[in-house]
Formats: sequence, C-alpha cells, structure tokens
Amino acid sequence: MSLPNPYTSAAARDWDIRDGRMLEGPRVLETDVAIIGSGAGGGTAAELLAQAGFRVIILEAGPLVDQRQFRMNEAESYPLLYQEGMSRTTSDGAIAIMQGRTVGGSTTVNWTSSFRTPDKTLDVWSERGVKSVTPADMKPWFEDRERRLNIKPWGAPPNRNNALLGEGCEKLGWEWGIIPRNVKGCWDLGYCGMGCPTNAKQSMLVTTLPGALAHKATLLTNSGVERLDWAGDQVRAIQVQPRHPETHRPEGAPFEVRARHVVLAASALGSPLVLLKSQAPDPYGVLGTRTFLHPVNAILAQMPEKVEPYYGAPQSIYSDEFVWRDGVHGRMGFKLEVPPLHPSLTAGVSSLHGQRLTRWMKALPNMHSVLALMRDGFHEDSPGGRVGIRKDGGPALDYPLNDYLWEGVREAWLRMGEVAFAAGARVIHPIHLSADEYRSWREYEAAIRALPMRAHQVRLFTAHQMGGCPMGEDPRSSVVDSYGRHHQLRNLTVMDASVFPTSLGANPQLTVYALAARNTHALINALQGSG
Repeated sequence: MSLPNPYTSAAARDWDIRDGRMLEGPRVLETDVAIIGSGAGGGTAAELLAQAGFRVIILEAGPLVDQRQFRMNEAESYPLLYQEGMSRTTSDGAIAIMQGRTVGGSTTVNWTSSFRTPDKTLDVWSERGVKSVTPADMKPWFEDRERRLNIKPWGAPPNRNNALLGEGCEKLGWEWGIIPRNVKGCWDLGYCGMGCPTNAKQSMLVTTLPGALAHKATLLTNSGVERLDWAGDQVRAIQVQPRHPETHRPEGAPFEVRARHVVLAASALGSPLVLLKSQAPDPYGVLGTRTFLHPVNAILAQMPEKVEPYYGAPQSIYSDEFVWRDGVHGRMGFKLEVPPLHPSLTAGVSSLHGQRLTRWMKALPNMHSVLALMRDGFHEDSPGGRVGIRKDGGPALDYPLNDYLWEGVREAWLRMGEVAFAAGARVIHPIHLSADEYRSWREYEAAIRALPMRAHQVRLFTAHQMGGCPMGEDPRSSVVDSYGRHHQLRNLTVMDASVFPTSLGANPQLTVYALAARNTHALINALQGSG
C-alpha cells in the first residue's frame, strides 16, 4: 500500500499553494522570510522557519508534480521534472547535467542515496577555516535529519545490478558497503528518477514542504526568480517572472516579494546565477567559482544471467576502495556505485550507435553497469568550474577538463572493468565513443590504457552540482560565512550545495539537509534576537 498523498489530504485544502502564472491581487507580496528554491536546502529551511512561527513564502521555478503524475514513464518525466528536459550540459557540451526542476528539487527525482559527509572532507573544510563543521560538530545534525527523513541502510536484498558490484568487490578483496536511503515503506520498484509513485521516497515533496504548508507557509510554483534588488547591505526585493512548466518561457505577469530575510536555495548553478544577475557584491571575484560536479564515467557490461537493471532500488551497494587511496590531496579518487538502466536513459548515454546500439538494447535485461563519482576540488589541479550567465539568462558552466581529471577517469575505468569481470561479465563497453567491446580483462586493460581522453569522446555526466558560493570566514576566498550568511548582504543566507568549498566524495543530499538544519536554527535565533 502506498503512503498517503499529502496534496490530496483533507489538511491540504487549507494550504496556500499558488501557481505564479495565475497570481491574482497585489503584485507585491510581503513576508518574514522568502525562500528561493524548494529542494534539500530550501525545503529543510521552510519547515523549520514555519514551525518557529515566521511567515514564509517559498518560490519554486518548477511545477508542483506529485504522486498522481508519477507514472514511471521516461518520456513524460524527463521533460517535466528536470532542468532543460534533462538536456542541460556544461558550456562546451562535454558533461551532461542531471538536475531536478520541480517542487522538491532534485530530492524528488534522485536515487535516494544518503551518505554523511566523509570525515576527511569535513577535516579539509575545517582546515580551510570553516567553523563548526568537524565530524563531532556535524554528528547531531546528521542524526537529526536521518530521523526526520527515515534515512537508514537499505534493509532489503539488493537488486542484481547492485549485488554484482558487491560480489565483484568481495572477489577482489575491496571494501564495499550498504547505501543508506531516505525511504519509508519502499516498494523496491526502481523508478526513483521519475518521481516516487508510492510516496515512499522521503523527499522534500512529501516531508518538509507539507510540514511548512501545515504551518501556514505559502508555496508559489512556476515562479522563476530573475534577480534580487539590493541597496547597501540589504536585499530590498525579489523580482519574480512566472514561467511555463515545460518550455520555461515567461508566462504571466511579473511580481515582487519583499522579505525581512531571504534564503537562497536555488542550487549550485541557480544560486550563483541569481546573485550574478543581481550584480550582488563580489569584491574579490569569488562568486560562481570553485563549482564542482563529481564528474561521472561509467561502463556497460553484459552478464550471463538476467539482471533486469531497471527494477529494484537503484543504488544500494557502494565501494569506497578508491576514494582516498592516495590521501586527500593525491590523485583524484572516486566512489564506485551502480546506476539504474532504463531504456531511454541507457540508449541516450551509451555512446553506441546503429546496429551495435540495437544489439545492446536487446540485451538490456542482462545488462549491468558501474559508475565512478570523481572526487574533485581537493587538489590544486582540480579548481572546479565557473558559473556565468548564458544569452538566454540560464546558467553557463565552464568546467575545464585537464590531465589530472583524465588520469582519474582512466583509472576509474580500469577499476570498473576489473570489478565487473570479477563479477562474471562476458563483455564490457566503456562509455567512450572510440571504445569497442572487450571480452577479457587483458583485452580491456590494454584498450583503456590506449584510449584517448578527450572531451566528447569520453562521455561524462553529473547529478551532483556543488560550490559556486563557497563558505568560509575570509571574504577573499568565500561568498558566505560558515553558517551561509552572505558576507556583504546581511539579510541573505545561502542554503544549498553551492556553499561547499570542495566536492564531497559522496552523494550530497544528506550534507545539504544537515547544513541547512544547522544554519536555519542559527538563523531562527538571530531573527528572534533582532525582534
């Protein structure tokens, strides 16, 4: 039995949810706190602020799509639920960007993996001057969000796609573990990336946003923020342009929101973009820099047995064998995980064409895949990218690809092939335009060492965007302080993955939840103290 849909409940009749395109009445709205974005950061902040008695308006650029529209259909889901219909890329097109654009943000469409920030990452942040982010400092905030969102190691048997990664690691003597997931009463369907049809996924859509709405918050959907108007050290108003939920074109009359305090939680691409379009103070040129992606490369493998990689929890097994293999500041480490393989997604990312693509897609029930999350931002040769403004007003992300990254990509492909062959793969295709099919480890290893590492030949992806408004106490190297408060605009707090000083080396949603909860409590104390 699926969990109840909060948006069709009796209580929802009293909730203030409005489509910005249809907004009637005054074109200037006033509130205590305006929150830009309804994802992991914005959704967390909204519930806590509303529960504390503040008037809250949540501005979401995407539509409200709930259980009633989640039909496990790729053709319907990708255009409606993802930025640019799942076609967003870096400026040169070399890295595909998967990012949610709906109420709940990427928490509505992610694969539910919920890791605490690695201790080594928190140690680096502390060394770089970020306050109160040691493992001991963050432990109670992780525990708090794990309770709220039912985050626990996956307790059911892994699907075959994930089990193969664990079996390969066992044979090779590599470290591996069970992934914690934010689910409750999960049906183990495997279509998490298209929105959960049973409400088992404990995304912001079904947890904190209903919690905020129950405490009189207002949710305005299809309401894209164009810029912040500011003077001196204060944000004076938020300029909003409603947009069509699928074309994203302007639709409806603009309006303005004025708030005592503004929480910017529009993502690691969206938050820097809003500040850049607002010409926000940036005296040291830090805004939009040090944007990290966990660049992902992957393999496809054909197994002798049926795998059905489109069914079951998408991610339940991982290996950290290579994340910190050369220390924090050595070669680029990577986390090994498994992606689900649905037909359209698989065909689109495979780098296969013609008869070979047809042959592999016919073998989809026997297909297995492994991916590697590249840990960027810890080495001087991994400075990340820079967010700018495209001609159409969207985010332009320039992310240079250099030899340091390519060395990590090649090493990750070697290890992915090694573990897949250990698990029994008959043939492996690394997702590279010049790659062939390889039927032995010896053949595969020689090919990987010889393949050219170039943009567009190597297929790279990201579902994790981080940085661009890095936190720290020194304004010369950060946009916000250790609690997300903007260094120059005193009534602006940033609460999303854009504040990360580096990438994580792990899936980021729990880190955003925990930092947002910590920082919102600090904000509540500050607002209550200032009257």
